[in-house]
Amino acid sequence: MKYIVDGDIVLSQPPNGPLAARMEAFAEWAREQGYAPYSRYRKILLAACFSGWLGRQAITLRRVSSKHAARYLRARARRVKVHQEDASALKQVLTFLRRQGAISAERITRCRQTPADHATQAFEQYLLNDRALVRATVVNYRPFIRRFLTDRFGRGRVRLSRLSARDVVRFVQRQAPRLHLKQAKLLTTALRSFLHYVRSRGDITLDLAAAIPAVANWSMPSIPRAIPAESVRQLLASIDRRTARGRRDYAILLLLARLGVRASEVVLLELDDLDWTAGQITVRGKRGVRAALPLPTDVGAAIAAYLRHGRPRSPSRRVFLRAHAPTGGFAGPSAIACVVGHHLERAGVPAPTKGAHQFRYGLATEMLRHGASLTEIGDILRHRSPETTKIYTKVDLAALRTLALSWPGGAR
Repeated sequence: MKYIVDGDIVLSQPPNGPLAARMEAFAEWAREQGYAPYSRYRKILLAACFSGWLGRQAITLRRVSSKHAARYLRARARRVKVHQEDASALKQVLTFLRRQGAISAERITRCRQTPADHATQAFEQYLLNDRALVRATVVNYRPFIRRFLTDRFGRGRVRLSRLSARDVVRFVQRQAPRLHLKQAKLLTTALRSFLHYVRSRGDITLDLAAAIPAVANWSMPSIPRAIPAESVRQLLASIDRRTARGRRDYAILLLLARLGVRASEVVLLELDDLDWTAGQITVRGKRGVRAALPLPTDVGAAIAAYLRHGRPRSPSRRVFLRAHAPTGGFAGPSAIACVVGHHLERAGVPAPTKGAHQFRYGLATEMLRHGASLTEIGDILRHRSPETTKIYTKVDLAALRTLALSWPGGAR
């Protein structure tokens, strides 16, 4: 006797077991997430088989947990071939049931935290709540601070008042030589931020951040890797805008190239950030700072084309959504780098890197070549310090020579 779930999924028999009553709701969820019919069929069939196994094992709904899913997959592997995605599909079933309140959340056994862990977490909360730093930055700072505190206090009590300049210097001198230059810079930045935090709490009175030693070849060590303007044109021309994914990726790459936005800003862009009447787009930059930028006509047209003829239906307010189910916003900036790398490789376009930041460098380079001042470049790229913008003076010596007369003293 065939059994139809959610109108179009046909099973050979009605599901039984403790999950049977939830099968229709799970099927509706899978459809809302944008899964293709065959993917939905696989998930629902697996859920039905899992439910039947639970019933034969006399396991009630409230007792169902991830350990039962693991046991079921081992038992299934003895009878049929287990697909690579079966484990993740069962994990989705359990997550769905927890969100419905049908099964209890599982207790996660955590390793016992050390005082250094607790002190690091307090610093993280300060950065997130008081300083409004983006989570990605905080995550990057975390291992350096934990390592510093563990290096100084071991697994014992963290007495911040006992920190000294010698502790700071010794830590940097030991750690920096083992790191890539960018990582060494991140280490000292994180440590400087932590020591300012400790001083603001009153745990120390001296400015220990001033004791952080400079890293060798610190000042502007390398030329920014900017994608050439011609490569940008070739890349954009290579994208097939007849497909939904092509419209999305074209709009993303045009945003990167024309406005110099960061990958994280593309990820966080929401529908309410688009002001079509004023011709503006609002981005969320570092430390949660919002900035309104002019929306070029071609960028606006590309985004509109994606919204009308490419963006999946979704309750998410993010502008750019994943092309494959489950639908929703990108997980993080690395997803934008994947979009860039995919199209660079597919088109065979020469570029210095596979990442998104090269478009930001490329925009600055083009502005410099066309006579823009460092102040103008800094305003467009939303740099907080002129020193950040100064790095672009290394990019194009030919352009600098043409601007030499308008830059008394060699800087502007």
